[in-house]
Amino acid sequence: MRTPRLWLFLLSSLALALTGCSDSESTKTSDSSEMTSQEYPVTWRFALEEIEGSVQHAYAEALKTRIEEASEGKVELDIFPYGSLGTSSQLTELVRNGSVDLAFASPGHLADLVPETGVFTLHYVLPDDDAITRALFAGDELTELFSAAYSEQNLQLLGFVPEGWMAWTANKPLKTPADFEGLVIRTMTSQISAEAFRSYGAEPRQTPYSQVYSDLQLKQIDGQTNPVFAIEEMNFYEVQNTLTMPRAAHFISSIVANPEWYAELPEQQQLWLEDALSKTGKEAWGIQQELNQTRLASMLEDGQLAVAKLTEQERAVFREASRSARDVYIKQTGERGRKILEAITNMIADLERAPASDTGSNGE
Repeated sequence: MRTPRLWLFLLSSLALALTGCSDSESTKTSDSSEMTSQEYPVTWRFALEEIEGSVQHAYAEALKTRIEEASEGKVELDIFPYGSLGTSSQLTELVRNGSVDLAFASPGHLADLVPETGVFTLHYVLPDDDAITRALFAGDELTELFSAAYSEQNLQLLGFVPEGWMAWTANKPLKTPADFEGLVIRTMTSQISAEAFRSYGAEPRQTPYSQVYSDLQLKQIDGQTNPVFAIEEMNFYEVQNTLTMPRAAHFISSIVANPEWYAELPEQQQLWLEDALSKTGKEAWGIQQELNQTRLASMLEDGQLAVAKLTEQERAVFREASRSARDVYIKQTGERGRKILEAITNMIADLERAPASDTGSNGE
């Protein structure tokens, strides 16, 4: 009788042991599954300074497609167009405090926080040749040049995006600095942006983007400056009858991230982001070019808008008048700002000396 009892005891013990192993493996698999489901999908919040249908919105949609395809849906990009989270300055603050992961931040307002970026609101710094400008923003050198200044303000600079030539609108052509005398013109909120027009004799007024139409309509301002696509999408041409194309400055925006968020991204997620930014960046020039061309054609269809293009002689007069704004820029930014302006000038000179094929002048 002892032998059967012993076998029963051993079989029971073995069954319990096997059951214990099975439960352990099941729990382990379950925990692993839960961990994976908690990690993905993740959502990145991307705030824009422009409304739907803008260059920034088209860029963000392209970036969203690339990131979500590369990650097979593990990462979702949530886009917040202008107005849904606040003004441009407020969006930058949301990135800095970690409420938003990514955002566009243009020098027009950012120069109050990162004065060095005001160089992009100066007139006649960037070349007239679009191929040279495109090549300038296609590389990493510009990003490296500004990274430290952004980092000091708790911003991770990921790159710059050119959005097209800035145009001037008013109820008259603006073909000489004398045409700006006493003109109340809305500029972006940074002092450097305002100084560019003050050098022509204008009276800059810094108002929120969303307020420009009503201020023009009520004659509280006489004119404004924006890229062509923005003038069309915000309907500024309805309350202004002349658009002047000075080819004085491009609208440049930067893409920024919260540094802590960026540093804590798993390596694979950083790779997805960097690859998507690189590929979308190469498409950015075409995005803005097409949108600006089609929006200009749309405005001209009504036949109510006159377009004035400055001659080289007229541009030369403005170029000379604008130089005083550079002195203000250097005074505000000190030695680092002077070196940045000098470095950009040298980079442009190097690109102008390069073979046409190196700058994309062959149409590629």
